[in-house]
Amino acid sequence: MFFDLVGVSVAFLTILFAYFKWRYQYWGRKNVPFLPPTIPFGNSNIFRRKENGAVRFKKFYDEMKSQGWKHGGLYTILTPSYLVIDLDYLKNIMTKDFEYFTDRGFYYNEKDDPLSAHLFAIGGQKWRNLRTKLTPTFTSGKMKQMFQTLIDCTPGLVDQIDSFCLEKESIDIKEVLGCFTTDIIGSCAFGLDFNTSKEKNSPFREYGRKAFVPTKFDIIKMILAMSFPRVARALRLTLTRKDVSDFFLNVVKDTVEYREKNNYRRKDFIQLLIDLREDEGQHDGKTLTIEEIAAQCFVFFIAGFETSSTTMTFVLYELSRRQDLQEKLRDEINTVLGKYDGHVTYEAIQEMKYMDQVINEALRMYPPVPILSRKCVKDYKIPDQDVIIDKDTTIFIPILGIHYDEEYYPEPEIFDPERFSEENKNSRHSYAHIPFGEGPRICIGMRFGLMQTKVGLATLLKNYKFTVGKKTQEPLKWKVASFVLAAEGEVWLDAEKL
Repeated sequence: MFFDLVGVSVAFLTILFAYFKWRYQYWGRKNVPFLPPTIPFGNSNIFRRKENGAVRFKKFYDEMKSQGWKHGGLYTILTPSYLVIDLDYLKNIMTKDFEYFTDRGFYYNEKDDPLSAHLFAIGGQKWRNLRTKLTPTFTSGKMKQMFQTLIDCTPGLVDQIDSFCLEKESIDIKEVLGCFTTDIIGSCAFGLDFNTSKEKNSPFREYGRKAFVPTKFDIIKMILAMSFPRVARALRLTLTRKDVSDFFLNVVKDTVEYREKNNYRRKDFIQLLIDLREDEGQHDGKTLTIEEIAAQCFVFFIAGFETSSTTMTFVLYELSRRQDLQEKLRDEINTVLGKYDGHVTYEAIQEMKYMDQVINEALRMYPPVPILSRKCVKDYKIPDQDVIIDKDTTIFIPILGIHYDEEYYPEPEIFDPERFSEENKNSRHSYAHIPFGEGPRICIGMRFGLMQTKVGLATLLKNYKFTVGKKTQEPLKWKVASFVLAAEGEVWLDAEKL
């Protein structure tokens, strides 16, 4: 009996090993070069992650580029994925041939995890319809209408920095900026005063932070869900933590109910969704559900506060290391604001061209979302090769790798805003800098994110001089378990009031 079991086990393992080997020849059979996978995890060991995923994909990019490849194959467990290297291929995927790559390939479970079914994740016709309806929220005109709300949040930011200056303490700058952007999004998205700058234990700050600090189990669930989405949905797998989901669903339900009962209206994101709900009901009887409204508010909240606070953090860090650049930007801020009686206005921040260069260089070195993905929705022939990318294949776009490619950015480790002068920008491939993505699925909130970033930086740099604090661990190392680029040990700065 024992020997029979051993024999069966050996036979099973032999068959399984053979299947893995056959599966790992998928890209070879398609005549696409690929990095050799290891049984059973392919090109990534999901149980022993020692580095941030963006760093790993940058290494894949560097290795493929060094061998002269235009693209390459990878494997996550048994699932093949495609890494794009050539920027013309990238342009085709993101824009020119977008009809083949309309979806991101993100896992979402509308039934069991309603907050996961937001604009960033959903695909197909539902994405097209929702994107079309939400796009008017982020026009220049709407940004102008929201601008005063941003300015109303700056006193809380100044008060926080003032208190650190008074106590002569180093500042966890990401935390302070996270409070600032959380208050902005709270007002612009929900019409609520979160007041996180004064309330240290604000639930919005707490649950927002939870959404961006996954556990190892969360990461494993995400990888498995993206590799085997049908199985994950059958098992009712959820990616949003239950306490986070319950909190935001209740906030949205309470806000919508209050506005509908009291006929209260406000020019903000949630009101647009309420209006869409009413319009759809009048036209075709199909209305946005509370869960669908909550999902859009949720992604606007977490994406809006985290990406902008991350960008401002790294701008201030680099300017703290280079006082000459900090002074140059401060001079521009003061010169421009002098035309507007010292006030930060919508028109003023549009005139700050060096500010744009500084932010773009920070987004190059520290893209908040350092990897993007697309899903091939129908078989696609690569234009200059006899290669077909099969339907349902995941395409990975290694933004961090592209942004550090010496072909486009000599000495990429050096912070140099002059890379983004008009002359230098025009001399590079237009897809060599894609911190917000590109094409029809470019970040819908890009204008809003840049606006709050500029308001925060202008407010801080006209009032304070920043230097790197002793608690900052240099050189910076990336947190392993973080969806956005975040420094291990945080970025600590010292501020001196001017």
